[in-house]
Amino acid sequence: MKLPVIYIITESLGETAEAVVRATASQFDSGNFEIIRIPYVDSAGVLESALREVAKRNAFVCHTLISPDLRKAFNRLADEYNVVFVDILGPMLATVQKLSGMQPKNQPGLTHMLNRDYFKRIEAIEFAVKYDDGKSPAGLLKADVVLIGVSRTSKTPLSMYLAHKGLKVANVPLIPGIAPPEELLDTPAQKIIGLIADPVKLNEIRMERLRAIGLMPDASYAKLTCIAEEMEYAKAVMRRLKCQVIDVSNSAIEETAHMILEHYGKFLEMNS
Repeated sequence: MKLPVIYIITESLGETAEAVVRATASQFDSGNFEIIRIPYVDSAGVLESALREVAKRNAFVCHTLISPDLRKAFNRLADEYNVVFVDILGPMLATVQKLSGMQPKNQPGLTHMLNRDYFKRIEAIEFAVKYDDGKSPAGLLKADVVLIGVSRTSKTPLSMYLAHKGLKVANVPLIPGIAPPEELLDTPAQKIIGLIADPVKLNEIRMERLRAIGLMPDASYAKLTCIAEEMEYAKAVMRRLKCQVIDVSNSAIEETAHMILEHYGKFLEMNS
């Protein structure tokens, strides 16, 4: 027996409909149906042309049309051309609308937008891990944002928080006696964010950190004089780079991230 030709008509890519069609086809014989996608349908004229072709081939249609106007036009034309069809999303939309009392957005392609956002976040998180703590200076030129600062100025948690917002973030520790990587000097100043903090606040944070890992809190890492020297060195580097500087002494990660996102937004506007 000859397998039917299946047309997919959609306002978007048609991947949702094709997944349903292929899952169904796998239940019949070899599952090798001829599947023809007609994506990005945006008018009744395109619909009519497609359904005329379907009728000539004695095929049938699966559609995921969202627009009320296109759905109305499709139903009229399918009846006119005597085309058999399956409305994949219609029953689900109607049921959810009835039970929830909510109106659907009627916007095609939202699933794919969500997927793109998801994969963008995953890519940004992987980037933040790869280029954390100056591991590979090569990442600085690929980053959306570069965070610099002395130890315990929240570089890593900020990198991860911003990564969840979809930004590729690298961070570099500033250590007296160790020159910043050359790649940092080649990075546009607008992409660099310098993080500073009150030495007394950092002293408390570092002492707590040393206790947490079982070391004596009087190590030079936590000495106030050493921290003050580190901070002066860091500020000198930031002045040299002419970058944006944020004091994180009394700010939550979310507050600092909001300031960075605002700065990054302005940078994009200037370069658009």
